[in-house]
Amino acid sequence: MSRAIKVALIGNPNTGKTSVFNQLTGLKQKVGNYPGITVEKKEGVCKLPSGAKAHILDLPGTYSLNTTSLDESVVVELLLNKNDVHYPDVAVVISDVENLKRNLLLFTQIKDLRIPTILVINMSDRMSRKGISLDVGLMEEKLDTKIALVSTRKNRGVEQIKELIEDYESLSTSPNLNASRIAPDYFNRLQKAFPKEDLYKLWLVITQDVNFMPIEKKTIEDATSFSTKSKSELKKLQHKETALRYQFINDTLKETYKVDFQVAKGLRASFDKILTHKIFGYVIFLVILLTIFQAIFDWSTYPMDFIDEQFANAGEWIKSTLPPGVFTDLLAEGILAGIGGIVIFIPQIAFLFLFISLLEESGYMSRVVFLMDRLMRPFGLSGKSVVPLISGTACAIPAVMATRTIENWKERLITILVTPFTTCSARLPVYLILIALVIPKGRILGLSYQALTLMLLYLLGFGMAILSAMALNKVLKIKSRSLFMVEMPTYRLPLLKNVVYTVIEKTKSFVFGAGKIILAISIVLWFLGSNGYSTEFKNAETLVNQRIEERGLSDYSKNYIRNNIDAYKRSTAGSVVDQSNALGLESFQDSIQKMKIELEEKARGQEIASYKLEHSYIGQMGKAIEPLVKPLGYDWKIGIAVLTSFAAREVFVGTLATIYSVGSDEEETIKNRMAAELDHSGKKPLFNLATGISLMLFYAFAMQCMSTLAVVKRETNSWKWPLFQLIFMSAFAYLVSLTVYQILK
Repeated sequence: MSRAIKVALIGNPNTGKTSVFNQLTGLKQKVGNYPGITVEKKEGVCKLPSGAKAHILDLPGTYSLNTTSLDESVVVELLLNKNDVHYPDVAVVISDVENLKRNLLLFTQIKDLRIPTILVINMSDRMSRKGISLDVGLMEEKLDTKIALVSTRKNRGVEQIKELIEDYESLSTSPNLNASRIAPDYFNRLQKAFPKEDLYKLWLVITQDVNFMPIEKKTIEDATSFSTKSKSELKKLQHKETALRYQFINDTLKETYKVDFQVAKGLRASFDKILTHKIFGYVIFLVILLTIFQAIFDWSTYPMDFIDEQFANAGEWIKSTLPPGVFTDLLAEGILAGIGGIVIFIPQIAFLFLFISLLEESGYMSRVVFLMDRLMRPFGLSGKSVVPLISGTACAIPAVMATRTIENWKERLITILVTPFTTCSARLPVYLILIALVIPKGRILGLSYQALTLMLLYLLGFGMAILSAMALNKVLKIKSRSLFMVEMPTYRLPLLKNVVYTVIEKTKSFVFGAGKIILAISIVLWFLGSNGYSTEFKNAETLVNQRIEERGLSDYSKNYIRNNIDAYKRSTAGSVVDQSNALGLESFQDSIQKMKIELEEKARGQEIASYKLEHSYIGQMGKAIEPLVKPLGYDWKIGIAVLTSFAAREVFVGTLATIYSVGSDEEETIKNRMAAELDHSGKKPLFNLATGISLMLFYAFAMQCMSTLAVVKRETNSWKWPLFQLIFMSAFAYLVSLTVYQILK
């Protein structure tokens, strides 16, 4: 076969569609957006038994072709538009063996579009446990299709899906039922008016709010103008169509699908009673969060330290191996330092995505959504708002996009505006480095102070989102009323393969997405930090040497030398005792003196580099904004990092890593350089408790993500709301950080 078979993977949410997609495509996947809209599109390649290839498109989850959200509209638009490049040769509908009746509604609609359709019944390993029996042969006959009985957990049935895809041309394209029975006269007139158009396709064009390629517009406009029925009349006909389909589905399942309800009774109801309890439910969720944050700190310490040391060693190796010059400095102090500032956090970010994936795969996340509905209602939100807010712990951009499932515009707008308060993974590197610097490592009741601090920051962000929602609910004069429904999927052990795919894809997406920005900014910052126009910059060496001759080295340099010599003395204490003769003692003193000279020379070089940095282009910029950030406890270097991190929050660490690396000792790790930085007085650490808390609160509340602002503009179709977010969140963050620093200092 010369071209790849185009396959559309379609199904209700929580049917295991992602598991089937992962099994078919492995890691041969790519994630992007549909052209012109910010709806996520997942594509993959599958090798079929004959060696041919299938292009798999994983469509957004939908309950039917009667659309209520933008995600569902994407599915309808594709299936109705043969001119679309992704229009499928075959549709593979994924269903859940325990919810087959509801899943078959979507199946019958797709089959009535005369697209070759395969039915995949997933989670078949649960049939015996749930007392379910299927007559697959008779069901294939009744539905006029081919069925694959699949268990992605047991890796059963996937090869059968591939075989059916390969043989798609033999599938029947006859409809399951004649939908025109709901209004024969109306459909007859419609057919006469458009004899060349498929009747059911035309019906969907009239009733659904969808967009098509220009070539289709005339037909749609003609069909719409032909329809003399009001929206309420069309809605009644849709309800009649749904009832007709369920009648057909019930008749089919009556003969082919049996459930022994005595066997089916299990622990699910008991678990739900506990996990969604109005008191214990929240306590359990809080304990789970605490466990996650504790694990993030405890498990990632060793890999983080290893990565930090390797980047420090790499920087030292580059400077000692390559010839001195601009390129070597750019590589060691710009590119490597900037990338190191984000790569060091891969372990913790990967663990965060791991735990989120486990909660989603197990079915627990739906219980959290149900639980939180009670909490959200008084604040003008619903349980559906929890999905974007929880998604925001990964990234605010897909979280804002996830609000499309909220039908009520007021609830959706409020959710969009408050979602950026949720602590996203981009904030995680900032929190982690600051917590490591200013929060002690002690424990209380087995939980570390650092893990508790991180959890408090997450709760603070969520709490601020809720309070902001309450204020917006009162301020926004938009009439609204909505009902909340959520599906409770069956509890299941997370599928290891799915979890691994999710962690790899999400971490890779975060690292490469952030890496592009950080790499570009690191190069710019290195240039600005390595060059200057002032007399002080050009004559830095002469001026610093002159100052040292007159007043000696700075207090920081003196402490640096003293600490290194004391450490050397302690490390050689045993051998000095044994050297009782004068020759041995004299040799030891000579080595101390030699070490002191080397350290003084090194300290002199560091003071020259620091002076040059202060009077470089970036130093001048930092000094210009320093009066604005000084009341918060920040110096000009932190000010620059805060400014650049408006591109993306995680740039903060990369910026400081680059600034501190310019002309500095490459043997030191990023954390050590930040810990050694002194405040305005030159006597106390810059990153103390007051400054650290001030910075963490600033990042907890500030809107520092240009990409999120762009998505908010796109979702609200106005610059009014993103500008409101930017101004309000930044001003609020500044005031909170100012107040806290002035109290704590």
